[in-house]
Amino acid sequence: MSKVLGPFQSGRVGNVVFRMTRTGLVASQYVVPRNPRLPKQQLERAKFGMVSGSWRGLNPEDQDAWCLGGADPYTMSRLGRTTPLPGYHYYTRINNARAAIGLSRFNRPPVIPSFGLNTTGPLAITITAGIVNLKLPVVSLPTQYVLVEGAAPCSAGIRYARHYPFLGFLPEPVDGFSDITALYVDWYGVPPVGAAIMIRTRQHIDGWTDNPIVTRAIVRPG
Repeated sequence: MSKVLGPFQSGRVGNVVFRMTRTGLVASQYVVPRNPRLPKQQLERAKFGMVSGSWRGLNPEDQDAWCLGGADPYTMSRLGRTTPLPGYHYYTRINNARAAIGLSRFNRPPVIPSFGLNTTGPLAITITAGIVNLKLPVVSLPTQYVLVEGAAPCSAGIRYARHYPFLGFLPEPVDGFSDITALYVDWYGVPPVGAAIMIRTRQHIDGWTDNPIVTRAIVRPG
């Protein structure tokens, strides 16, 4: 992997992959990813396949609506340029985002939302009577959903993670805190003492998500 000093690029070009990191644009050799065919992976692929195939079942008026919606100036490319998005790509972009979190498909494009402030606060981890608890302070919940995404437990010296699987929707807060213990433990098991836990929250409205907020805490002895 090497840092790139030339013009900004994104994605794969031949056997080279360009991606933005915390230190700037880097290039690395493309490596075919492992494909262990885990049940969760297979389920997600099946969902995306169903969304792609459902485009053909839309009536012409619905397809035209997605084509018009994809020309909206708020639709941006990965390189930051305003560019029309083909109707099929716009349809799968919105509905794959909904399928990934278990929501139904839209036949017509939704209104592009305006997000309010994500009011989830820093992760708090406590151990009471030997039981680990993970909670997020919450001022208020938005009109739709807050997605809770979590990285695997890691060394306390690590402060960055690339993979944040979707754990579930942020539970209703009780006394100002949302308990996400069950969401995290169901996915990763009980985190060990001394591990760093990184949680990411994103607001979701009709297939659109806002910028994520990442919070991190260490599992300290009780």
